[in-house]
Amino acid sequence: MAFPLAGPWSGATPSPAYAGVFIPEIWSGKLVEKFYKATVLGAIANTDYEGEIKNKGDSVQIRSRPDVSIATYSAEMDLVVTRPSVAKQTLLIDEGRYFNLALDDVMEIQSDIDMLSVWAEDAAEAMKVNVDSYVLLDVADATTGEGANINANNRGLTAGEISGDIDIGVEATPQFVSGAGAGTFAGDTAANAEKIVDFIINCGLVLDEQNLPETGRFLVIPAWLAARIKKSDLKDASIAGDGTSIQRNGRLGMIDRFTLYLSNSLIADTANSFPLIFGTTAGLTFAAQFTKLETLRSERSFSNLLRGLQVFGFRVTNGRALGLAHVSKGNEG
Repeated sequence: MAFPLAGPWSGATPSPAYAGVFIPEIWSGKLVEKFYKATVLGAIANTDYEGEIKNKGDSVQIRSRPDVSIATYSAEMDLVVTRPSVAKQTLLIDEGRYFNLALDDVMEIQSDIDMLSVWAEDAAEAMKVNVDSYVLLDVADATTGEGANINANNRGLTAGEISGDIDIGVEATPQFVSGAGAGTFAGDTAANAEKIVDFIINCGLVLDEQNLPETGRFLVIPAWLAARIKKSDLKDASIAGDGTSIQRNGRLGMIDRFTLYLSNSLIADTANSFPLIFGTTAGLTFAAQFTKLETLRSERSFSNLLRGLQVFGFRVTNGRALGLAHVSKGNEG
């Protein structure tokens, strides 16, 4: 007869207990490293900061690059010395996420698998999905979120610091894009969709007019848009700057100086309008740390608990280096 199971668990039936050795101090560092490698934020944000994160409510100093002055030179002139400086920016670590898992004693079996280590890795992956979604959607919110700090010339129907006539869409009236290989249209309706490559080039033009570096640019897109790129004329790897076919290896690579990142966190808001975030890492700062990771005996059951706390903070620190677009699904050509 099987041993009866009872609360206080929430969720699935507890898994067998671990048979290996779990050292929280070692795994804490491993988890934050795994998190940064897995999250898209590690690729699109500045993660360089000064200070130690110990708890929610801490603050760190953001490292940023100063502006360098260029002067005209003529013979026999005295050189003017300039000292590049930049005002310090403070990032508040004001968000926290936790997990609390139980490994029940009566389910313990002999195993070569260290279940606590496996679960800790899974927790880092689940944390990535949760934090990615929260941060990206907040940055994509130009009304009440961090997206409001994105330069006004880098979003909307009249984007462009110089031209002021680049339509990259807003939530209510997104740009309709298509994977069609031929034809360039206005993108104002699904039947009159803009070609994907033209839309991406326009996003690059927005950054060009801000005099931003051509290296280190990114564009975060939803899965359906990635699929249309793979089916478009961009499946020719030479356009994407990749050595092999996009369609064959599933890798988007680079298009018009942008490294493309796929994220399911960019969900539709209203009117089937999907936000897209683009720019350079100078625009967004992100900092995270697993400040607590511990094992202990449960007071409510005969089990070991594995629980962890991750704290993080983010901020748009340079609105000129970020852009926000909105797109919707145009008719396939």
